[in-house]
Amino acid sequence: MQCERTIDSGGAQLCAQAFGSPSRPTVLLVAGTSCSMDWWPPDFCTTLAGRGFHVLRFDQRDTGRATYDPPGQPGYSLPDLVGDALAVLDAYGVASATWVGFSQGGWIGQLAALDHPARVSELVLMSTRPTGHGPADADLPEVTDELLQAWAQVAEPDWRDEDEVVDYLVAGERSLAAEPFDEPGARAVAEACVSRAHQVRSAVVNHPMAEQGPRWRERLDRVRVPTLVLHGDRDPLFPLDNAVASAKEIPGARLVVLPGVGHELPRRVWPQVVEHVATGAGDPH
Repeated sequence: MQCERTIDSGGAQLCAQAFGSPSRPTVLLVAGTSCSMDWWPPDFCTTLAGRGFHVLRFDQRDTGRATYDPPGQPGYSLPDLVGDALAVLDAYGVASATWVGFSQGGWIGQLAALDHPARVSELVLMSTRPTGHGPADADLPEVTDELLQAWAQVAEPDWRDEDEVVDYLVAGERSLAAEPFDEPGARAVAEACVSRAHQVRSAVVNHPMAEQGPRWRERLDRVRVPTLVLHGDRDPLFPLDNAVASAKEIPGARLVVLPGVGHELPRRVWPQVVEHVATGAGDPH
């Protein structure tokens, strides 16, 4: 594991970290909405690097140690976040990588594969869908009623109280997860996030508000990179048929369903996920 480094992306400052040898094929981990690099735990990154990969994780705008805008005033769009991911690759001298995108990170990966195909060797889409923030398309399932009810019961924390913010983040993860909920893992991630972040509130508020840019679902048949779709069968945010649609609309995409998994990356499925990513990325061993 290397030290964190600051990366400039069009005036925005990002923070990134690498695992494994830079001489190996690169896997770029792109986290979900409001998520810093901490949502890719170091042990997960080390395990993936142990399969012979150079693994990069990074803080997106408004998360972790990256540049942040005032809460409610995001000055960037989803396509800008694609540019930020490319800036991370540039900073490490990587021409092309396997992009592993979770949730919103999957949207970033899809856009990169469409608009910057030379920079994407392979694409892994985890717990995501073929459209951005906002209502689901008419042919796709919406957020479950149970999740909406759970969100309604979570009160906004006192953002000055770190313990309260950690509890708030853990409650959010609990609402997205299937049983058994990996609370120790979720709490470790939340504590790392809060301890590193310049400001957590901007991440929570701004990512969902950012401009999404033009729709891209209608272009998915133009994706030409090998694509793996990983999705839990108990995802309450993007129910499974979202993944089914993505896999059908991306030529040659392979769908792998993770039984008993919600909108999450719990430690109990790390071995499966690492194996699928390594296989889907062309295991260098």
